[in-house]
Amino acid sequence: MAESDGLAPAQLETYFALMEAVSLLQHAVERQLRAEGDISYVQFQLLARLAHGEGSLTMTELADGVVYSRSGLTHQAGLLERAGLITRGPSPDDQRATLVTVTDAGRALVDRVLPGHVQVARRLLFEPLTDQDVRTLGDLMARVRTHVRSLPPRSATPRRRRDDDHRSRR
Repeated sequence: MAESDGLAPAQLETYFALMEAVSLLQHAVERQLRAEGDISYVQFQLLARLAHGEGSLTMTELADGVVYSRSGLTHQAGLLERAGLITRGPSPDDQRATLVTVTDAGRALVDRVLPGHVQVARRLLFEPLTDQDVRTLGDLMARVRTHVRSLPPRSATPRRRRDDDHRSRR
């Protein structure tokens, strides 16, 4: 099938089922995190990565890990820092980098919301699947993730010049 032909019916059905399932799951997770911790999903991702890793990462490592823009991450980190959940400072290894460290309060918040988060994931994502389904889904999603991550990031794609935009509108 040529790229311009669109998606085959099975591809289109799969795409819409995936997007709807992800949206429904993300909505439920977001509600649980807001109710139990007054944090967003992005804030939870940041805190969880820090709390269950080394405790510190650079802003770039965090942005890459949670697939979030650097400016958006800076805003979220500012909110978390004002709440006393993280600290930010210069990296001892690279003066250009900012090191983000989870605080004890940040760890405690992750520990508080994690059981509910796991319960939502288990109930909505894993309950209807067999163990084999989980392995298959994990393999498929890992393959898709690896493929998408292998493509150049949006920031690396050439920008269209205003002249090109203007000409295409004529």
